[in-house]
Amino acid sequence: MSNEVNDIQENTAPVADVEVGTAADVEEMMKKFDRESNTRVYTGVPQKIVRYALSAFTLFMIWMNLFSTWDERIRRCLFLGFVFLLVFALFPIKKGKLRENHIPIYDIFLGVVGAGSFFYYVFNFDSIVRRATRINTLEIALGVIGIIVLVEACRRVVGIPIICVASVFVIYAFASGSSLKKVIYNLFYTTTGVIGTPIGVCSTYIVLFIVFGAFLEATGISDFFIQCANSVAGAAVGGPAKVSVISSALCGMVSGSSVGNTVTTGSITIPMMKKTGYPGEFAGAVEAASSTGGQIMPPIMGAAAFLMAEFCGVPYSNIVVRAILPAFLYFMGIFLMVHFRAKKLGLKGIPKDQLPKLGKLILTKGFLLVPLVVLVYMIIQGYTMSRSAIIATGLAVVVSLLNKDNRMTLTGFVNALENGGKNTLSVAVACAMAGIIAGVVTMTGLGQIFISAIVGLANGRLLVALILTMLCCILLGMGVPTTANYVIMATTCAPILITGMGMNPIAANMFVFYFGIVADITPPVALAAYAGAAIAKANPMKTAFNATRLAIAAFIVPYMFAYNNAMLFIDTNAFDVILIVITSIVGMAAIAAGLEGFMFRHMNMPMRLVSAAAGLMLIKPGIITDAIGFGLIAVIIAFQFMMEKNKTKAAA
Repeated sequence: MSNEVNDIQENTAPVADVEVGTAADVEEMMKKFDRESNTRVYTGVPQKIVRYALSAFTLFMIWMNLFSTWDERIRRCLFLGFVFLLVFALFPIKKGKLRENHIPIYDIFLGVVGAGSFFYYVFNFDSIVRRATRINTLEIALGVIGIIVLVEACRRVVGIPIICVASVFVIYAFASGSSLKKVIYNLFYTTTGVIGTPIGVCSTYIVLFIVFGAFLEATGISDFFIQCANSVAGAAVGGPAKVSVISSALCGMVSGSSVGNTVTTGSITIPMMKKTGYPGEFAGAVEAASSTGGQIMPPIMGAAAFLMAEFCGVPYSNIVVRAILPAFLYFMGIFLMVHFRAKKLGLKGIPKDQLPKLGKLILTKGFLLVPLVVLVYMIIQGYTMSRSAIIATGLAVVVSLLNKDNRMTLTGFVNALENGGKNTLSVAVACAMAGIIAGVVTMTGLGQIFISAIVGLANGRLLVALILTMLCCILLGMGVPTTANYVIMATTCAPILITGMGMNPIAANMFVFYFGIVADITPPVALAAYAGAAIAKANPMKTAFNATRLAIAAFIVPYMFAYNNAMLFIDTNAFDVILIVITSIVGMAAIAAGLEGFMFRHMNMPMRLVSAAAGLMLIKPGIITDAIGFGLIAVIIAFQFMMEKNKTKAAA
């Protein structure tokens, strides 16, 4: 993220007459709230050592996924061992001013012993596997050390909430009668614990898609998306905000990081919005909400689409199709709210003569989309996701050579490797902690107990189960990388909805994914909103509440498809799909108008409430609710035109 922050002053130069945050402002804000941004300062030779270590780690992971035939447990332990070495080299024990080029001896010790506990497993793999549960005292001690060091790494890189949750699960394991030996064996030496499914997914799929995103961004595709959005929506009413919505949806889809994407695209779009006349809190919120939503945008969904296909056991193309309408409604909601706000404030767009031409952009820079198109095509054709991601990454390097404005040099190549490696660390640590939770669930049978408890508490009411799941997702998602948060939710909460409440597996996984994402804009730990506030020079908490309101669709749509899978195009037909699309769009327009207090003219509070209620009726699939919704909207429109007519007569 530091490279993205350093570009802010250059990107915002054309609108320097607007007060916006500098790179230093954003860095200060992120170090205060975002643990991933709080890294040690290296210069000179130490900086090069760290830089090339991260690059070597990335290359090793690519090699291991392409050519290695090692047992999956060996590969996962090697992955975590290197992650530990890099985490303690990069992340200090606490926030604050740091000595340049300095690593305390205790951090060197923690990195070495933490990595050593996993490397021991690698070098003694055959012996440990042959002995099964008969691990010796040394191996128990190493398991304890490995888990303790993992917790400290998580505290530094991810945060406290997930540690608290994992600790409760481990305490339950001991309270249920499990011995230390049994707990350590299951959590450290089997594929149901730390080196279980979450870290397996991370070391194969997630890391490669993070690297792909880093290389794709290095080609200049973010600037291409922003320019395309400018050409499409820049001249419209409140154009810069609409540009932010479109460009952030496209860029966030690839980057997989709501915070990183807010910094990257927000450095351009937020000053443009402020110059147009949008308040700072609103401008920062638009960018944060849009960047966060980029991760639900098909076909990439910040790598989650590929993970969801794995968890649900369905083809990747199946997930992409199901995600289209919910994602469309999310961005339609934000787009309409900025439209109504612009109409309400009387804001204009950017003069057309200052905007690029879409046709020219496609002809001159359209080749930047080739890696993205090839990636999707290969996966649909049945190639493995790992191989597809690596080939697409290679294509990103090739197409960058054709882009004279962002041609990838050797330095740019190493930068992409470095960024890919660094961005992997927090996700890896979070996934390893998720493995502890999943391991305890498997070892103790807690999953079935948990399901029975939630089902009993809900008393057969799906709404209660959904609300409890939503709160859990938002809580665990605070400060946790989105992809890792989804892995946690898919292994803990989704089974409750599937087994306990009988939900469709895709609907359940999509539900937990949506609410894991909105944690990035939901107070009190709304990292994406804080990043937007730093650029906009606005109040962070006000920006977060604005972002939450803008992303209202993310709080509504999941409940709708949970109750009626037709919104995900499951068990439906063409006519129903067309009807759902039309009613959902009109419904989001009514909700947006109600929240902003403006449709064709200003609306009073009763009219706003009626408009929002009409929108909810239309979004919920069903003939009766649709009829009620259209009827209420017709009344509002008639009333607004009547008021406008009376105003015109009075003025005459």
